[in-house]
Amino acid sequence: MENVSIIGTGLMGYPMAQNILKAGFNLTAFNRTNKKAQGLSKNGAEVVNSIKEAVEKSKIIITMLSDDDAVLSVISNKDFLENIKKNSIVIDMSSTKPITSKKINEILKKKEIYFLDAPVSGGTSGAKNGKLAIMVGGEKEVFNKAQNLLNTMGNPTLVGPIGCGQIAKLANQIIVGVTIGAVAEAIHLCKKTGADPNKFIKAVEGGFADSKILKNHGKKMIENNFEPGGKTSTHLKDMNNILESAEYVNFKLPISELIKEMYQNLVNNNHSDKDHSSLYIQIEELNRNGK
Repeated sequence: MENVSIIGTGLMGYPMAQNILKAGFNLTAFNRTNKKAQGLSKNGAEVVNSIKEAVEKSKIIITMLSDDDAVLSVISNKDFLENIKKNSIVIDMSSTKPITSKKINEILKKKEIYFLDAPVSGGTSGAKNGKLAIMVGGEKEVFNKAQNLLNTMGNPTLVGPIGCGQIAKLANQIIVGVTIGAVAEAIHLCKKTGADPNKFIKAVEGGFADSKILKNHGKKMIENNFEPGGKTSTHLKDMNNILESAEYVNFKLPISELIKEMYQNLVNNNHSDKDHSSLYIQIEELNRNGK
């Protein structure tokens, strides 16, 4: 099987790497904090100590990093650019601004390296189960070469040229953020008025209000369990990127503005590392403060 390298083995990257290994690919893994990658060696990965070692061993390199700055710092790193092989494919599966993907593509094109932006949705459970939604921007020929690898992690769909994967992810995050807010209000309303929120979720099953977010995030809210699958701080980053992208084309997204403000309040009040279903906490705090 083909050699693949992954740079970034955090909450999402680690289980994604495990699924690549399960499918039989040879995998090289690098993470800035080495101990976060070490466990992959038990699954057959070669864990290396430098970006140089990661890129020189493979012709397909995945980056799965926290934000735009982290991705750009890796891609523009001297060790990355001087050791990556010509005609390699770089797949950035981080969630960034579309303009960042275009910058990366320009950097790599000068080195005759192909690029796909391929952010994901589905949280840590989707990553563990290999059921991620993978939204891809790039050339069809490059996508076809990488599709078997992407299939190990979920369901990849080519949605357009470079940057369009990130646009699709931002559109996805609009729906996720707004829906989490709606579910949070619904659960609170049930609790405050005497309806059993668990039975409410069962009652609407199969109807238009039914969704994975209602079932999964609704359960978290009922149980006050905000262990992160997707972090509040990460969703705030996404909401800021959504609004910046909309501003770039001079278009207003008023509901996204509200959700962004709510996530900002959570971060300001020390809820950064909680699950993004913590909009439930924000609604509770707004009511407690009489706003």
